Amino acid sequence: MGAAGGVVIISVIACNHVRKGAWEGAFLHIGAESGRTGGTTLQAGTFAIHLICQSLEEGRNLFDEADKHRNKKALIIGGGIGGLAAARALHMQGWECCVCEKADSGAGAGIVLAANAMKALDRLGAGDAVRAQGSPVRQGLIRTWDGKRITRLPVEEQARRFGSESWMIHRADLHAVLIALLPVDTIIYGRRLVRFEQTEWNVTAHFENGETATGALLIGADGLHSTVRRALFGHTPLRYAGFTAFRGICRFPEARIAGDVGEGFEAWGPGVRFGATPIGRGDIFWFAAVNAPEGFTVPPGGRKPAVLAHLRGWASPVEALIEATDETAVLSHDVFDRTPLPRWSEGRVTLLGDAAHPMLPNLGQGGAQAMEDALVLARALAEADPDVPQALTAYERSRLPRTTRVVRDSRRMGWLVQLEHPAAIAIRNRILRAMPPGLQLQRLDWLIGHDVFH
Repeated sequence: MGAAGGVVIISVIACNHVRKGAWEGAFLHIGAESGRTGGTTLQAGTFAIHLICQSLEEGRNLFDEADKHRNKKALIIGGGIGGLAAARALHMQGWECCVCEKADSGAGAGIVLAANAMKALDRLGAGDAVRAQGSPVRQGLIRTWDGKRITRLPVEEQARRFGSESWMIHRADLHAVLIALLPVDTIIYGRRLVRFEQTEWNVTAHFENGETATGALLIGADGLHSTVRRALFGHTPLRYAGFTAFRGICRFPEARIAGDVGEGFEAWGPGVRFGATPIGRGDIFWFAAVNAPEGFTVPPGGRKPAVLAHLRGWASPVEALIEATDETAVLSHDVFDRTPLPRWSEGRVTLLGDAAHPMLPNLGQGGAQAMEDALVLARALAEADPDVPQALTAYERSRLPRTTRVVRDSRRMGWLVQLEHPAAIAIRNRILRAMPPGLQLQRLDWLIGHDVFH
């Protein structure tokens, strides 16, 4: 092969690490040397080096282009249930995720996880941990404010029909379960999104603290007041539910609550509703929904007396549960949703959970729908890889009809359970008392019998 052949082989190896311009300088030097020596073979080798380096440079450009397609970093704005579920679902598909959360501000009170939510958690690898920390819903008693039975939901038959019991758990515990499934440092606190910009190949987020982050995908999981939603689609007004909510967690002997109403119950009065159920670790979660004009929320320090004022004289153990709750553990807030959007995505940016489809809590589906979103999004990204915009189109096409229906039916349920007129209440209660258990379950098939992968 001779000296020139050796130069060619060394050049091929080194050309991966040296800029093209440096090699062209070397070509001139070698050409000059070959002119002095008359080395025809060396001249041929020099020409071969030039062609090889040119080809490698072109190949490197192709690899750079391919790298743009292989970019699998997702920026997730919001570290609630939806954001954490999205990070877990995408991580399971090989994505690197960065969850950007503005503050570590706690995780609220209790959350119900119906059968469809438990199926989603099982697919995320979190179901067993939730069952270990939460409490199953073993009874669904609905009664009047003064203790008369309206109906009892067939929870055992529901579990057999839909493949899982419903579970209650503290939101903070659910957050911890999901966080434990993510790589360390996935969540970065102190990042409040200001704006984002996208190109054909990536999207860059700009944060209030001056930091930036770039990925192939940005997911707005930043809740009811989503910055991402506003940037994509402008201002969309909140819709007030017509009632404000109080929520609390207390320590209360389960034997006492079981003696009065079983393991969990709701009580309905004119324009007021109360519910309570164990959520694990000896804690009882309760809520009260009170018809009121928008802006009625009570500041800290007066919430416990305010909710007691609405529920004085209600059948046991309503007042006792509230009395057992520390004032600092009582939350108060107005309840809102928004009119469903016709689409959620633009380019490489999409919405998920309450940012996409905020819903009233009357069907207990906010967290469940966010987790379903996460799984469907991850599947769409895997199927369309590496075409992120195409995946986002498929994702929203799959999810929009279902979430729109949940938003609509949650609002309708709110109207039904918050009735004030005595005649309307009497008709409602009579219909519910007469409804066979099988019909109750049939009406839930589409909602909690749903599995995103079937």
